[in-house]
Amino acid sequence: MNKNIIFNLPVKDLDKSKAFFSALGFSFNPKWGNENAAFMNIVEGSINAMLTTETFFTSLTGKPVAQAKEANEVVICLSCESREEVDSLVARAIAAGGSTPHPPEDNGFMYDQGFEDIDGHLWNLVWMAPQD
Repeated sequence: MNKNIIFNLPVKDLDKSKAFFSALGFSFNPKWGNENAAFMNIVEGSINAMLTTETFFTSLTGKPVAQAKEANEVVICLSCESREEVDSLVARAIAAGGSTPHPPEDNGFMYDQGFEDIDGHLWNLVWMAPQD
């Protein structure tokens, strides 16, 4: 059996969040969603997120939802195949209503840039130079 990462991410407005992430090129599987949740494919077959309404997320955890625009518990980091992919995803995130928390960092062997989605969750995109 293949391992699969699925993380739950609370969102304020499910439809707006689906539109935001669709603009980044992520797809959704309607088979595993409803009015409270949407199953988002980030890397088909291996990395996925379940976007959930804050009310539904709270019912799963029994804890209040941290307001990501005020405090973060996690930064979601995705590896990219090129510097251009990093820049392209960040540009699409900004065009869809996101923002950038810091300028790109180029360390030669590693290039990274991130974005903050419309709910305040931080995403970091990283390209690592191939090792000889």
